[in-house]
Amino acid sequence: MALILGSGSPRRRELLAQIGVVADEIRPPDIDETPLKNELPRPYCARIAREKAAAVKAGASDIVLCADTTVALGRRILGKPEDAGQAAEFLHAMSGRRHRVITAVAIRRGDQVWERDVVSQVKMKRLSDAEVNAYLATEDWQGKAGGYAIQGPAGAFIPWISGSFTGIVGLPLAETAGLLQAAGYPLYRADA
Repeated sequence: MALILGSGSPRRRELLAQIGVVADEIRPPDIDETPLKNELPRPYCARIAREKAAAVKAGASDIVLCADTTVALGRRILGKPEDAGQAAEFLHAMSGRRHRVITAVAIRRGDQVWERDVVSQVKMKRLSDAEVNAYLATEDWQGKAGGYAIQGPAGAFIPWISGSFTGIVGLPLAETAGLLQAAGYPLYRADA
């Protein structure tokens, strides 16, 4: 039995390491992550995690772990910004407001799939143009849903969260651990 992480995210690897899990292989799937017409953020996020898990080639006894993190401002999905201009647009839209960070996890073993999604509320302080510009200059926004990462410099913009910190980073550990155990992964071994 191999554990295959269907994600190229270094953050997800670091989070798994916190619970003593090291993937045997890293195989990020290449799927179309475009939202469907009128698709809401939570069903979108769950669908993408499931599609990622289905797209990873694996043996019948292998465990495939995939996740997707989506930032939602109301019904609007804020994906990974295409450029600094779009990152600035996202940050200004979230400035002084609450938004949701949804992370869906899908684990597949053979034909069976276990899944959970976790929704966290995040408040971003009101941002000045100087703060946004200084943040954009760090380039930390690149490849991040909503254009920011709470564990990076943008953490200074987040005075309040309700939910799962690790879910906001990109992999809710409590829920992921439960799913891994359900799929038969020997998570808490005495000899580990």
